[in-house]
Amino acid sequence: MIDTATAAGLDPATLSDLLRVAGSPGFDRLHEQIRRTGGCTAPIRLSGGTKLVDPATGTLLHAYDTSTEPGGVLRVACGNRRASRCPACAWTYAGDTYHLIRAGLIGDPAKGTPETIRDHPRVFATLTAPSFGPVHNRPGTRACRCGVRHDENAAELGTPLHPDTYDYAGAVLWNNHASELWRYFTIYLRREIAALVGITQVELKEECRVSFGKVAEYQKRGAVHFHAVVRLDGPAGPNTPPPSWASVSLLDDAIRAAARRVAVNLPAAGDFPARTLTWGDQLDVQPIGGLGHEELTEQAVASYVAKYATKAAESTGATDTAVHCRKCGGTGISDRYDRPGSALSRCAGCQGTGTREDLARLPVPDHVRRLMAACITLQASYPTRRLAAWAHMLGFRGHFSTKSRSYSTTLGALRQVRADYRAAQQRAALGLPKPDDHPEATLLVVAHWAYAGNGHTPGESWLAANIRRDLQHNREHAHEIRAQLEAATEEEW
Repeated sequence: MIDTATAAGLDPATLSDLLRVAGSPGFDRLHEQIRRTGGCTAPIRLSGGTKLVDPATGTLLHAYDTSTEPGGVLRVACGNRRASRCPACAWTYAGDTYHLIRAGLIGDPAKGTPETIRDHPRVFATLTAPSFGPVHNRPGTRACRCGVRHDENAAELGTPLHPDTYDYAGAVLWNNHASELWRYFTIYLRREIAALVGITQVELKEECRVSFGKVAEYQKRGAVHFHAVVRLDGPAGPNTPPPSWASVSLLDDAIRAAARRVAVNLPAAGDFPARTLTWGDQLDVQPIGGLGHEELTEQAVASYVAKYATKAAESTGATDTAVHCRKCGGTGISDRYDRPGSALSRCAGCQGTGTREDLARLPVPDHVRRLMAACITLQASYPTRRLAAWAHMLGFRGHFSTKSRSYSTTLGALRQVRADYRAAQQRAALGLPKPDDHPEATLLVVAHWAYAGNGHTPGESWLAANIRRDLQHNREHAHEIRAQLEAATEEEW
Protein backbone atom coordinates (compact mmCIF):
# COMPACT_ATOMS: atom_id res chain seq x y z
CA MET A 1 0.00 0.00 0.00
CA ILE A 2 3.00 2.32 0.41
CA ASP A 3 5.30 3.17 -2.49
CA THR A 4 8.75 2.86 -0.90
CA ALA A 5 10.39 4.66 -3.82
CA THR A 6 8.21 7.72 -3.27
CA ALA A 7 8.47 7.52 0.51
CA ALA A 8 12.26 7.50 0.32
CA GLY A 9 12.23 11.21 -0.57
CA LEU A 10 10.51 12.23 2.66
CA ASP A 11 12.16 14.11 5.50
CA PRO A 12 13.46 11.86 8.30
CA ALA A 13 10.70 12.74 10.80
CA THR A 14 7.88 12.00 8.33
CA LEU A 15 9.55 8.82 7.07
CA SER A 16 10.07 7.58 10.62
CA ASP A 17 6.42 8.20 11.51
CA LEU A 18 5.26 6.61 8.26
CA LEU A 19 7.22 3.44 9.03
CA ARG A 20 5.69 3.41 12.51
CA VAL A 21 2.18 3.74 11.05
CA ALA A 22 2.80 1.05 8.42
CA GLY A 23 4.10 -1.36 11.05
CA SER A 24 1.28 -0.81 13.52
CA PRO A 25 -1.17 -3.73 14.00
CA GLY A 26 -4.21 -1.62 12.99
CA PHE A 27 -2.75 -0.24 9.75
CA ASP A 28 -5.35 -1.82 7.46
CA ARG A 29 -8.19 -0.32 9.51
CA LEU A 30 -6.41 3.06 9.64
CA HIS A 31 -6.04 2.98 5.87
CA GLU A 32 -9.76 2.21 5.54
CA GLN A 33 -10.71 5.09 7.85
CA ILE A 34 -8.60 7.59 5.91
CA ARG A 35 -9.99 6.34 2.63
CA ARG A 36 -13.57 6.70 3.89
CA THR A 37 -12.83 10.38 4.60
CA GLY A 38 -11.56 10.78 1.03
CA GLY A 39 -8.07 11.54 2.25
CA CYS A 40 -9.25 14.44 4.43
CA THR A 41 -6.37 16.74 5.40
CA ALA A 42 -7.50 17.38 8.99
CA PRO A 43 -10.10 14.79 10.04
CA ILE A 44 -11.98 15.10 13.33
CA ARG A 45 -11.07 12.36 15.81
CA LEU A 46 -13.93 11.09 17.96
CA SER A 47 -14.00 8.65 20.83
CA GLY A 48 -17.09 6.84 22.08
CA GLY A 49 -19.55 4.49 20.47
CA THR A 50 -23.15 3.64 19.57
CA LYS A 51 -25.66 0.94 20.44
CA LEU A 52 -28.67 -0.14 18.41
CA VAL A 53 -31.42 -1.54 20.63
CA ASP A 54 -34.87 -2.98 19.99
CA PRO A 55 -36.94 -1.10 22.62
CA ALA A 56 -39.75 -3.67 22.51
CA THR A 57 -37.57 -6.56 23.65
CA GLY A 58 -34.47 -4.78 24.93
CA THR A 59 -32.35 -6.85 22.54
CA LEU A 60 -28.99 -5.34 21.62
CA LEU A 61 -28.88 -5.54 17.83
CA HIS A 62 -25.50 -3.92 17.27
CA ALA A 63 -22.77 -2.20 19.28
CA TYR A 64 -19.77 -0.20 18.16
CA ASP A 65 -16.97 1.26 20.25
CA THR A 66 -13.86 3.13 19.19
CA SER A 67 -11.70 1.28 21.69
CA THR A 68 -11.02 -1.30 18.97
CA GLU A 69 -9.98 1.34 16.43
CA PRO A 70 -6.38 2.42 15.73
CA GLY A 71 -5.51 4.95 18.40
CA GLY A 72 -8.89 4.40 20.03
CA VAL A 73 -10.58 6.99 17.79
CA LEU A 74 -12.84 7.23 14.75
CA ARG A 75 -11.77 9.67 12.04
CA VAL A 76 -14.49 11.64 10.23
CA ALA A 77 -14.06 14.21 7.47
CA CYS A 78 -13.62 17.85 8.57
CA GLY A 79 -16.12 19.14 6.00
CA ASN A 80 -14.16 22.32 5.22
CA ARG A 81 -15.29 23.90 1.94
CA ARG A 82 -11.97 25.61 1.14
CA ALA A 83 -9.66 23.81 -1.24
CA SER A 84 -6.63 25.47 0.34
CA ARG A 85 -7.52 23.84 3.68
CA CYS A 86 -8.80 20.42 2.63
CA PRO A 87 -8.92 19.44 -1.06
CA ALA A 88 -10.85 16.25 -0.28
CA CYS A 89 -13.75 17.90 1.56
CA ALA A 90 -13.70 20.85 -0.84
CA TRP A 91 -14.23 18.40 -3.72
CA THR A 92 -17.34 17.06 -1.98
CA TYR A 93 -18.59 20.59 -1.32
CA ALA A 94 -17.99 21.58 -4.95
CA GLY A 95 -19.89 18.49 -6.11
CA ASP A 96 -22.86 19.35 -3.90
CA THR A 97 -22.83 22.95 -5.15
CA TYR A 98 -22.68 21.75 -8.75
CA HIS A 99 -25.74 19.54 -8.32
CA LEU A 100 -27.58 22.29 -6.43
CA ILE A 101 -27.00 24.87 -9.19
CA ARG A 102 -27.57 22.37 -11.99
CA ALA A 103 -30.88 21.23 -10.48
CA GLY A 104 -32.08 24.83 -10.64
CA LEU A 105 -31.14 25.05 -14.32
CA ILE A 106 -32.17 21.78 -15.97
CA GLY A 107 -34.55 20.44 -13.34
CA ASP A 108 -34.38 17.38 -11.14
CA PRO A 109 -37.63 16.07 -9.61
CA ALA A 110 -35.64 14.28 -6.90
CA LYS A 111 -34.24 17.65 -5.84
CA GLY A 112 -37.52 19.54 -5.94
CA THR A 113 -37.30 21.16 -9.39
CA PRO A 114 -39.26 19.93 -12.44
CA GLU A 115 -37.64 19.50 -15.84
CA THR A 116 -39.88 22.29 -17.19
CA ILE A 117 -37.55 24.69 -15.37
CA ARG A 118 -35.50 24.89 -18.59
CA ASP A 119 -38.35 26.89 -20.14
CA HIS A 120 -38.10 29.62 -17.49
CA PRO A 121 -36.14 32.82 -18.25
CA ARG A 122 -32.61 32.41 -16.80
CA VAL A 123 -29.48 34.52 -17.02
CA PHE A 124 -25.95 34.42 -15.65
CA ALA A 125 -25.12 37.85 -14.23
CA THR A 126 -21.75 39.18 -13.04
CA LEU A 127 -21.64 42.23 -10.77
CA THR A 128 -18.27 43.81 -10.04
CA ALA A 129 -16.71 46.48 -7.83
CA PRO A 130 -15.97 50.02 -9.09
CA SER A 131 -12.47 51.28 -9.74
CA PHE A 132 -10.28 52.27 -6.82
CA GLY A 133 -7.42 53.35 -9.04
CA PRO A 134 -5.77 52.19 -12.28
CA VAL A 135 -4.22 48.71 -12.23
CA HIS A 136 -2.12 46.64 -14.57
CA ASN A 137 -4.41 44.69 -16.91
CA ARG A 138 -4.73 43.07 -20.33
CA PRO A 139 -7.21 45.23 -22.32
CA GLY A 140 -7.88 42.98 -25.29
CA THR A 141 -5.10 43.09 -27.84
CA ARG A 142 -3.83 46.46 -26.62
CA ALA A 143 -0.99 47.13 -24.23
CA CYS A 144 -1.57 48.02 -20.59
CA ARG A 145 -1.48 51.68 -19.57
CA CYS A 146 2.03 51.06 -18.33
CA GLY A 147 3.02 50.39 -21.95
CA VAL A 148 3.65 46.65 -21.54
CA ARG A 149 1.70 43.75 -23.04
CA HIS A 150 1.38 41.56 -19.95
CA ASP A 151 1.34 37.79 -20.10
CA GLU A 152 -1.86 36.22 -18.75
CA ASN A 153 0.08 34.87 -15.75
CA ALA A 154 2.08 38.02 -15.07
CA ALA A 155 2.50 38.72 -11.35
CA GLU A 156 1.80 42.45 -11.75
CA LEU A 157 -1.71 41.95 -13.14
CA GLY A 158 -4.29 43.53 -10.84
CA THR A 159 -1.71 45.55 -8.91
CA PRO A 160 -1.98 49.37 -8.90
CA LEU A 161 -0.03 51.46 -11.36
CA HIS A 162 0.41 54.02 -8.56
CA PRO A 163 0.17 52.24 -5.18
CA ASP A 164 0.61 55.46 -3.17
CA THR A 165 -2.59 56.96 -4.63
CA TYR A 166 -4.65 53.77 -4.80
CA ASP A 167 -7.82 53.89 -2.66
CA TYR A 168 -7.03 50.96 -0.35
CA ALA A 169 -9.54 52.14 2.26
CA GLY A 170 -12.29 52.25 -0.35
CA ALA A 171 -11.36 48.79 -1.64
CA VAL A 172 -11.59 47.02 1.71
CA LEU A 173 -14.71 48.96 2.76
CA TRP A 174 -16.36 47.92 -0.48
CA ASN A 175 -15.45 44.27 0.12
CA ASN A 176 -16.74 44.57 3.67
CA HIS A 177 -20.14 45.88 2.48
CA ALA A 178 -20.42 43.70 -0.64
CA SER A 179 -23.04 41.46 0.95
CA GLU A 180 -25.18 44.51 1.77
CA LEU A 181 -24.86 45.71 -1.81
CA TRP A 182 -26.11 42.31 -2.95
CA ARG A 183 -29.03 42.43 -0.50
CA TYR A 184 -30.14 45.81 -1.80
CA PHE A 185 -29.70 44.53 -5.37
CA THR A 186 -32.15 41.68 -4.78
CA ILE A 187 -34.66 44.15 -3.30
CA TYR A 188 -34.37 46.61 -6.19
CA LEU A 189 -34.45 43.81 -8.75
CA ARG A 190 -37.98 42.86 -7.75
CA ARG A 191 -39.02 46.51 -7.78
CA GLU A 192 -37.56 47.04 -11.25
CA ILE A 193 -39.33 43.97 -12.63
CA ALA A 194 -42.65 45.26 -11.29
CA ALA A 195 -41.98 48.75 -12.71
CA LEU A 196 -41.07 47.37 -16.16
CA VAL A 197 -44.23 45.27 -16.28
CA GLY A 198 -46.39 48.07 -14.91
CA ILE A 199 -47.69 46.30 -11.80
CA THR A 200 -47.27 46.78 -8.07
CA GLN A 201 -44.89 44.73 -5.95
CA VAL A 202 -47.86 43.05 -4.29
CA GLU A 203 -49.17 42.01 -7.70
CA LEU A 204 -45.68 40.81 -8.65
CA LYS A 205 -45.66 38.37 -5.72
CA GLU A 206 -48.98 36.98 -6.94
CA GLU A 207 -47.67 36.42 -10.48
CA CYS A 208 -43.91 35.81 -10.34
CA ARG A 209 -41.07 34.84 -8.06
CA VAL A 210 -37.38 35.70 -8.52
CA SER A 211 -34.94 32.90 -7.65
CA PHE A 212 -31.16 33.01 -7.64
CA GLY A 213 -27.98 31.19 -6.72
CA LYS A 214 -24.71 33.12 -6.46
CA VAL A 215 -21.03 32.72 -5.69
CA ALA A 216 -18.33 35.27 -4.76
CA GLU A 217 -14.97 35.41 -6.52
CA TYR A 218 -11.89 37.54 -5.98
CA GLN A 219 -10.49 39.50 -8.88
CA LYS A 220 -6.73 39.82 -9.23
CA ARG A 221 -6.91 43.32 -7.75
CA GLY A 222 -8.39 41.85 -4.54
CA ALA A 223 -11.95 43.09 -5.06
CA VAL A 224 -14.86 40.69 -4.66
CA HIS A 225 -17.39 40.25 -7.47
CA PHE A 226 -20.47 38.07 -7.69
CA HIS A 227 -21.62 35.56 -10.29
CA ALA A 228 -25.32 34.82 -10.05
CA VAL A 229 -27.87 32.59 -11.76
CA VAL A 230 -31.12 34.58 -11.79
CA ARG A 231 -34.39 32.88 -12.78
CA LEU A 232 -38.04 33.89 -13.08
CA ASP A 233 -40.63 31.40 -11.80
CA GLY A 234 -44.36 31.31 -11.25
CA PRO A 235 -45.90 32.53 -7.98
CA ALA A 236 -45.42 29.16 -6.26
CA GLY A 237 -41.79 28.76 -7.32
CA PRO A 238 -40.16 26.43 -9.84
CA ASN A 239 -43.16 24.08 -10.02
CA THR A 240 -45.32 26.78 -11.59
CA PRO A 241 -44.73 28.42 -15.00
CA PRO A 242 -43.71 32.08 -15.11
CA PRO A 243 -46.20 34.65 -16.41
CA SER A 244 -46.43 35.31 -20.13
CA TRP A 245 -44.65 38.66 -19.81
CA ALA A 246 -41.53 37.09 -18.23
CA SER A 247 -38.60 37.01 -20.64
CA VAL A 248 -34.81 37.03 -20.73
CA SER A 249 -34.73 40.57 -22.12
CA LEU A 250 -36.98 41.79 -19.30
CA LEU A 251 -34.72 40.14 -16.74
CA ASP A 252 -31.67 41.69 -18.41
CA ASP A 253 -33.16 45.20 -18.26
CA ALA A 254 -34.27 44.77 -14.64
CA ILE A 255 -30.84 43.55 -13.50
CA ARG A 256 -29.06 46.50 -15.10
CA ALA A 257 -31.56 49.01 -13.69
CA ALA A 258 -31.39 47.49 -10.20
CA ALA A 259 -27.58 47.51 -10.17
CA ARG A 260 -27.55 51.23 -11.05
CA ARG A 261 -29.90 52.04 -8.13
CA VAL A 262 -27.92 50.33 -5.38
CA ALA A 263 -26.01 52.64 -3.05
CA VAL A 264 -24.74 52.19 0.52
CA ASN A 265 -23.86 55.45 2.26
CA LEU A 266 -21.05 55.39 4.84
CA PRO A 267 -20.75 58.36 7.22
CA ALA A 268 -17.42 59.99 7.95
CA ALA A 269 -15.46 58.16 10.64
CA GLY A 270 -12.18 59.27 12.19
CA ASP A 271 -9.83 60.45 9.46
CA PHE A 272 -11.92 58.82 6.73
CA PRO A 273 -14.48 60.91 4.79
CA ALA A 274 -18.05 59.88 4.04
CA ARG A 275 -18.43 57.83 0.90
CA THR A 276 -21.08 56.07 -1.17
CA LEU A 277 -20.51 52.46 -2.20
CA THR A 278 -21.99 51.30 -5.50
CA TRP A 279 -21.58 48.53 -8.05
CA GLY A 280 -19.02 49.00 -10.78
CA ASP A 281 -19.78 49.83 -14.41
CA GLN A 282 -18.67 46.39 -15.62
CA LEU A 283 -21.95 44.47 -15.50
CA ASP A 284 -22.36 41.34 -17.62
CA VAL A 285 -25.66 39.53 -18.21
CA GLN A 286 -25.73 36.40 -20.41
CA PRO A 287 -28.67 34.13 -21.29
CA ILE A 288 -28.20 30.52 -20.22
CA GLY A 289 -28.70 27.61 -22.66
CA GLY A 290 -32.29 26.98 -23.68
CA LEU A 291 -34.82 29.36 -25.16
CA GLY A 292 -32.64 29.53 -28.27
CA HIS A 293 -29.45 30.44 -26.37
CA GLU A 294 -26.92 27.61 -26.48
CA GLU A 295 -23.60 29.45 -26.07
CA LEU A 296 -23.60 29.29 -22.26
CA THR A 297 -24.68 25.80 -21.19
CA GLU A 298 -26.23 24.82 -17.88
CA GLN A 299 -23.34 22.45 -17.14
CA ALA A 300 -20.78 25.19 -17.77
CA VAL A 301 -22.56 27.58 -15.40
CA ALA A 302 -22.91 24.94 -12.67
CA SER A 303 -19.25 23.96 -13.01
CA TYR A 304 -18.13 27.60 -12.82
CA VAL A 305 -20.13 28.33 -9.68
CA ALA A 306 -18.97 25.08 -8.03
CA LYS A 307 -15.33 25.86 -8.84
CA TYR A 308 -15.32 29.21 -7.04
CA ALA A 309 -17.47 28.02 -4.12
CA THR A 310 -14.33 26.36 -2.69
CA LYS A 311 -12.00 29.34 -3.06
CA ALA A 312 -11.33 32.44 -0.96
CA ALA A 313 -8.83 35.30 -0.76
CA GLU A 314 -5.84 32.94 -0.94
CA SER A 315 -6.34 33.08 -4.72
CA THR A 316 -5.00 36.66 -4.57
CA GLY A 317 -1.98 35.63 -2.50
CA ALA A 318 -3.47 36.48 0.89
CA THR A 319 -2.97 34.32 3.96
CA ASP A 320 -5.23 31.35 4.58
CA THR A 321 -5.82 32.14 8.27
CA ALA A 322 -6.77 35.19 10.31
CA VAL A 323 -3.97 37.58 11.24
CA HIS A 324 -5.71 39.75 13.85
CA CYS A 325 -4.98 39.55 17.57
CA ARG A 326 -7.75 37.52 19.20
CA LYS A 327 -7.21 39.05 22.65
CA CYS A 328 -8.19 42.54 21.56
CA GLY A 329 -10.16 41.67 18.42
CA GLY A 330 -7.72 43.66 16.31
CA THR A 331 -8.28 46.95 18.16
CA GLY A 332 -4.79 47.06 19.65
CA ILE A 333 -6.12 48.12 23.04
CA SER A 334 -6.81 46.12 26.19
CA ASP A 335 -10.41 45.55 27.24
CA ARG A 336 -9.59 46.26 30.89
CA TYR A 337 -8.16 49.10 32.98
CA ASP A 338 -4.75 48.87 34.63
CA ARG A 339 -6.16 50.71 37.62
CA PRO A 340 -9.34 52.73 38.28
CA GLY A 341 -9.33 56.00 36.39
CA SER A 342 -6.49 55.15 34.03
CA ALA A 343 -6.70 55.17 30.24
CA LEU A 344 -7.07 51.97 28.29
CA SER A 345 -3.69 50.32 27.89
CA ARG A 346 -2.17 48.71 24.85
CA CYS A 347 -3.08 45.07 24.28
CA ALA A 348 -0.38 42.88 25.77
CA GLY A 349 -0.97 40.19 23.18
CA CYS A 350 -0.11 42.31 20.14
CA GLN A 351 1.60 45.33 21.76
CA GLY A 352 -0.99 47.64 20.27
CA THR A 353 -0.53 46.55 16.64
CA GLY A 354 -3.88 44.73 16.40
CA THR A 355 -2.27 41.77 14.65
CA ARG A 356 -0.72 38.55 15.85
CA GLU A 357 1.44 38.49 12.70
CA ASP A 358 3.98 41.04 11.52
CA LEU A 359 2.40 42.13 8.23
CA ALA A 360 5.76 43.33 6.97
CA ARG A 361 7.13 39.79 7.26
CA LEU A 362 4.17 37.92 5.80
CA PRO A 363 5.01 36.14 2.53
CA VAL A 364 2.24 37.90 0.57
CA PRO A 365 2.34 40.29 -2.42
CA ASP A 366 2.80 43.95 -1.53
CA HIS A 367 -0.65 44.89 -2.89
CA VAL A 368 -2.32 42.27 -0.69
CA ARG A 369 -0.25 43.40 2.31
CA ARG A 370 -1.49 46.96 1.83
CA LEU A 371 -5.11 45.78 1.65
CA MET A 372 -4.67 43.78 4.86
CA ALA A 373 -2.99 46.74 6.56
CA ALA A 374 -5.91 48.96 5.52
CA CYS A 375 -8.29 46.59 7.29
CA ILE A 376 -6.27 46.90 10.50
CA THR A 377 -6.08 50.69 10.18
CA LEU A 378 -9.83 51.06 9.56
CA GLN A 379 -10.75 48.90 12.56
CA ALA A 380 -10.74 51.80 15.02
CA SER A 381 -12.92 54.00 12.79
CA TYR A 382 -15.44 51.26 11.96
CA PRO A 383 -15.37 49.00 15.05
CA THR A 384 -18.69 47.26 14.29
CA ARG A 385 -17.51 46.10 10.85
CA ARG A 386 -14.81 43.78 12.33
CA LEU A 387 -12.40 44.67 9.54
CA ALA A 388 -9.33 43.46 11.45
CA ALA A 389 -10.89 40.05 12.00
CA TRP A 390 -11.41 39.74 8.26
CA ALA A 391 -8.12 41.23 7.12
CA HIS A 392 -7.05 37.87 5.69
CA MET A 393 -10.20 38.04 3.51
CA LEU A 394 -9.33 41.61 2.47
CA GLY A 395 -12.37 42.85 4.38
CA PHE A 396 -15.02 40.54 2.89
CA ARG A 397 -17.10 38.86 5.58
CA GLY A 398 -20.08 37.37 3.73
CA HIS A 399 -20.99 33.87 2.59
CA PHE A 400 -19.25 32.80 -0.58
CA SER A 401 -22.21 30.90 -2.01
CA THR A 402 -25.86 31.58 -1.28
CA LYS A 403 -29.20 30.92 -2.89
CA SER A 404 -32.81 31.97 -2.54
CA ARG A 405 -35.10 29.57 -0.73
CA SER A 406 -37.00 28.38 -3.81
CA TYR A 407 -34.07 28.09 -6.23
CA SER A 408 -33.62 24.33 -5.80
CA THR A 409 -32.61 21.85 -3.12
CA THR A 410 -30.30 22.66 -0.20
CA LEU A 411 -26.80 21.53 0.72
CA GLY A 412 -28.26 20.03 3.89
CA ALA A 413 -30.67 17.91 1.89
CA LEU A 414 -27.88 16.64 -0.36
CA ARG A 415 -25.76 15.72 2.66
CA GLN A 416 -28.70 13.92 4.22
CA VAL A 417 -29.20 11.83 1.08
CA ARG A 418 -25.53 10.84 1.22
CA ALA A 419 -25.79 10.01 4.93
CA ASP A 420 -28.94 7.92 4.36
CA TYR A 421 -27.19 6.02 1.57
CA ARG A 422 -24.22 5.19 3.80
CA ALA A 423 -26.56 4.21 6.63
CA ALA A 424 -28.39 1.84 4.28
CA GLN A 425 -25.08 0.28 3.28
CA GLN A 426 -24.18 -0.19 6.93
CA ARG A 427 -27.56 -1.79 7.72
CA ALA A 428 -27.14 -4.19 4.81
CA ALA A 429 -23.64 -5.13 5.94
CA LEU A 430 -24.92 -5.83 9.48
CA GLY A 431 -27.98 -7.72 8.26
CA LEU A 432 -30.40 -5.27 9.90
CA PRO A 433 -33.90 -4.75 8.46
CA LYS A 434 -34.65 -1.77 6.23
CA PRO A 435 -36.93 0.85 7.82
CA ASP A 436 -39.27 0.63 4.82
CA ASP A 437 -39.72 -3.12 5.29
CA HIS A 438 -40.95 -2.71 8.86
CA PRO A 439 -42.41 0.81 9.19
CA GLU A 440 -44.06 -0.10 12.49
CA ALA A 441 -40.74 -1.11 14.04
CA THR A 442 -38.76 1.43 16.06
CA LEU A 443 -35.08 1.05 16.81
CA LEU A 444 -33.38 2.97 19.59
CA VAL A 445 -29.94 4.43 18.90
CA VAL A 446 -27.86 5.22 21.99
CA ALA A 447 -24.74 7.20 21.11
CA HIS A 448 -22.02 8.85 23.15
CA TRP A 449 -19.24 10.74 21.39
CA ALA A 450 -16.42 12.95 22.64
CA TYR A 451 -14.02 15.17 20.73
CA ALA A 452 -10.54 13.68 20.82
CA GLY A 453 -8.66 16.07 18.55
CA ASN A 454 -8.15 16.64 14.86
CA GLY A 455 -5.54 16.24 12.17
CA HIS A 456 -2.93 13.61 11.28
CA THR A 457 0.55 12.70 12.36
CA PRO A 458 3.20 13.41 9.69
CA GLY A 459 3.12 9.83 8.43
CA GLU A 460 -0.67 9.74 8.34
CA SER A 461 -0.69 13.04 6.41
CA TRP A 462 1.55 11.52 3.75
CA LEU A 463 -0.73 8.48 3.55
CA ALA A 464 -3.86 10.68 3.30
CA ALA A 465 -2.30 12.77 0.51
CA ASN A 466 -1.55 9.65 -1.52
CA ILE A 467 -5.05 8.25 -0.99
CA ARG A 468 -6.52 11.59 -2.06
CA ARG A 469 -4.32 11.61 -5.17
CA ASP A 470 -5.37 8.07 -6.12
CA LEU A 471 -9.06 8.88 -5.66
CA GLN A 472 -8.70 11.96 -7.83
CA HIS A 473 -6.91 9.97 -10.52
CA ASN A 474 -9.69 7.36 -10.49
CA ARG A 475 -12.37 10.05 -10.78
CA GLU A 476 -10.61 11.69 -13.71
CA HIS A 477 -10.21 8.33 -15.44
CA ALA A 478 -13.90 7.52 -14.94
CA HIS A 479 -14.85 10.96 -16.29
CA GLU A 480 -12.78 10.39 -19.43
CA ILE A 481 -14.42 7.03 -20.04
CA ARG A 482 -17.89 8.50 -19.52
CA ALA A 483 -17.12 11.32 -21.96
CA GLN A 484 -15.92 8.81 -24.56
CA LEU A 485 -19.08 6.73 -24.17
CA GLU A 486 -21.28 9.81 -24.54
CA ALA A 487 -19.38 10.87 -27.65
CA ALA A 488 -19.74 7.38 -29.15
CA THR A 489 -23.48 7.40 -28.41
CA GLU A 490 -23.90 10.76 -30.16
CA GLU A 491 -22.07 9.45 -33.24
CA GLU A 492 -24.44 6.46 -33.40
CA TRP A 493 -27.43 8.76 -33.32
